[in-house]
Amino acid sequence: MRAERVSRLGIVAGFLAVAALCLPFADLQQAGHDPWAALGRMAAGFLRPDFGAVEQIFRAVALTIAFAVAGVAAGGLAGLLMAPFYRFRVVRWTCIALRSVHELFWALMLMQVTGMGVTTGVLAIALPYAGIFAKVLSEILDEADPRPSEWLGSRVDPLSRFLWARAPLARPEMVNYALYRLECGLRSSAVLGFIGLPTLGFQLDSFFKQGEYGAAGAIMAIYIALIALVRVWMRPRLVWLWLIAAIAMLSQVKAPPMGSGVLWRFLTHDIVPAPLRQGDPAGLWAWLSELTRDAILPGLFATMLVAQLALVLAGLIAFFAQSLIVPRVTGRAGAMLGHLVLVILRSFPEYMLAYLFLQVFGPSMLPAILALGLHNGAIIGHLLGRQAAGLALRPDAPSGLTLWGWEIVPRLFGQFVALCLYRWEIIIRESAILGILGIATLGFYLDDAIAELRLDRAVAILVATGLVTAGIDMLSRKLRARLGAGHLRTRLRRREGGTAAAAI
Repeated sequence: MRAERVSRLGIVAGFLAVAALCLPFADLQQAGHDPWAALGRMAAGFLRPDFGAVEQIFRAVALTIAFAVAGVAAGGLAGLLMAPFYRFRVVRWTCIALRSVHELFWALMLMQVTGMGVTTGVLAIALPYAGIFAKVLSEILDEADPRPSEWLGSRVDPLSRFLWARAPLARPEMVNYALYRLECGLRSSAVLGFIGLPTLGFQLDSFFKQGEYGAAGAIMAIYIALIALVRVWMRPRLVWLWLIAAIAMLSQVKAPPMGSGVLWRFLTHDIVPAPLRQGDPAGLWAWLSELTRDAILPGLFATMLVAQLALVLAGLIAFFAQSLIVPRVTGRAGAMLGHLVLVILRSFPEYMLAYLFLQVFGPSMLPAILALGLHNGAIIGHLLGRQAAGLALRPDAPSGLTLWGWEIVPRLFGQFVALCLYRWEIIIRESAILGILGIATLGFYLDDAIAELRLDRAVAILVATGLVTAGIDMLSRKLRARLGAGHLRTRLRRREGGTAAAAI
């Protein structure tokens, strides 16, 4: 126990040291205007939401739900089909490749083939979610009681064994996870609006550019309610009705045709490295070296800077926020207020929060670090708070800050470190896409390459992003294994009925 505790403290100290080394290189400059004045104007609009543009807002909400439901359904079905075979290397690496690319990156690439339409939005959500579903559902199936499957005997075919002995036992957890993934799909669907799809992000961007903060506040209020009540309006028995409604809604979205042969040109010409297209294979190394020097390495350096500082900020927020929803620490009223704050912060995707902070602080790494830290800190703090509220305490246990400092923190410190490591890969993934907002992470260089129609460079940057994400995921798993946190997901899932583990 002593060695394990030292290793946890060593990991925390290591991340703090890396963040301290990153700090001098981070661009934290604020814009020339007064940020507090900008915050005041935004807050005034948010406190007086304007629902005057109800028709526009309603259509954006309906399309946000439709894209999310269709994308999650397609990704979930594909993931379910791959889950029983996840142990095979080709399936596992395919899933890793799918989920290592962010939905926004998928959308930016798909737009070159399918245009600004339904196919782009649905596939941008479905492709990475298929890889995520396959991994998580395979873990759920592996953790199900194996005895019914064994009782069927050796003559039963694998499909019947899966349908009648494994899937029924795992169904409640799979349903819980699917509901959580739908929450994530709503966030992804809203964010896709920032690149042109007609969801809530598109309307939010339009209202901000016009200075209509009241209308923007109305969108944000509706969005929070949509996420917070997802388990109320999305019942498992109503899935088919929602799916039919989503298909009907998406069928009304019209996009200009891309022409014939676009996919073939994309695969055989656009993404082929320029030296190979020009018949100069010897120039491939020089092309890749120049791309690495001018885009991949600078983008990767900025991505890691943002991610490491955001991870430390998220850890600090989670460390102190874990007690906010525990009534014995903050009181009943304080716990309700803390729960509301954490719900709001974790409901907004990092991209949307970064967009809001960008309006206040201007283009720098500061909006990205704040957005990533607040969102992920709220998620980790919520999960830890749920565990803290369920801790078995002795009858004479203290309350307030004494309870937090002497009971909650020591007993949950291992889970705190493990959860931060779980979110590390996600933070790096999100740091990369925030470059689309103008921060010089990998997304900035990817967006620039697509704008210049240099899709070969864009694909190379995507591959680099995926490799970095996969590498961080492997390192995170090794660190968690050394901490003895390999079964954390199982413990959380059993304790929270599926929702806590899903939020990881």
